[in-house]
Amino acid sequence: MRVLMLCKACVVGIYQRKLELIAEQGVELLVVVPPAWRDERGAQPLERIYTRGYGLVTTPIRFNGNFHLHYFPELPTLLRGFRPDLVHIDEEAYNVAAWHTLFHARRMQARSLIFTWQNIYRRYPPPFAWGESWTLRHVDGALAGTQSAADILCQKGYDGPLAVIPQFGTDPDLFRPSETRPPRPFTVGYVGRLVPEKGVELLLDAIARLDGDWRLHLVGGGPQRDALLARAQSHGVQDRVYFQGQIASTDMPGLYPEFDVLVLPSLTRTNWKEQFGRVLVEAMASGVPLIGSDSGAIPDVIGEAGLIVPEGDVNALANAVNRLRREPTFASELAARGRERAKAHFTHAAIAEATVAFYRELLS
Repeated sequence: MRVLMLCKACVVGIYQRKLELIAEQGVELLVVVPPAWRDERGAQPLERIYTRGYGLVTTPIRFNGNFHLHYFPELPTLLRGFRPDLVHIDEEAYNVAAWHTLFHARRMQARSLIFTWQNIYRRYPPPFAWGESWTLRHVDGALAGTQSAADILCQKGYDGPLAVIPQFGTDPDLFRPSETRPPRPFTVGYVGRLVPEKGVELLLDAIARLDGDWRLHLVGGGPQRDALLARAQSHGVQDRVYFQGQIASTDMPGLYPEFDVLVLPSLTRTNWKEQFGRVLVEAMASGVPLIGSDSGAIPDVIGEAGLIVPEGDVNALANAVNRLRREPTFASELAARGRERAKAHFTHAAIAEATVAFYRELLS
């Protein structure tokens, strides 16, 4: 089985472990990535970390950072050279990269699949609506990161083979609980983009209400950083808030043990709600208890491994953080549940196995 996967997310080195595990199951795999991918935090260059057993090649990208317009002009040449049986298009059906890749895969008579995280029903103007409709009619299979994303795909008219499999998991041998806790204030962690929909302003408002000794550790970049610093200053807690920029994926396993709780306070918008929250899975595997809002997929990912609060509710968020600070035994119970949940549902190995099973279904 020869599979070409187009996946801009695989510029992140820690995600590449799934690719090695796919290749170990008898798949001749070629993964195509851009040299870097841009978002609100800046450019994420390719990290070559897990590269055994498959090919990882870069190709130029046009309109880098534009989710609707980006595409890979030299991809047809790579397709003709590799001649895959199946083309795994890790893109949404509404964007040019998906249309361009699917068109050339069909010309080669290769099977194809797309991946979706989209969990809100949205209507796009032409030509995006036309391209999305064409893609859903002609692609051979689809993967959805969550059941809600699968439901939206079906609402859009897709009626082909479909499986619910997260895009990436985690490695519980790499992300694991720390055996020691050095002396430190009670530390609340946040990892992600610094943008309004992630609710970090809300987190600052909530934690500023706590008494005693605590620290807020914010990891990530984005346009809201200066506003968040100003908000911390307005609360008089700027000395307790530590901003750390985006870090390499290989440094992430060492980050989570610095937290006593990880908080993801996302806020639903008309055009977005939390699609998964990969940091939740990594924190669970690392033995860190969780607090999340009820936005999108967060409750389904956390399950019984953390506390869920109504999105936008500052009091509820402050009370949840305070509970975990004052009840260390309960926090330890949540951490243990999270570790087991990550190992049972969100490992790279399980996701790779399910993905290859779907490949075989499409090619049978």
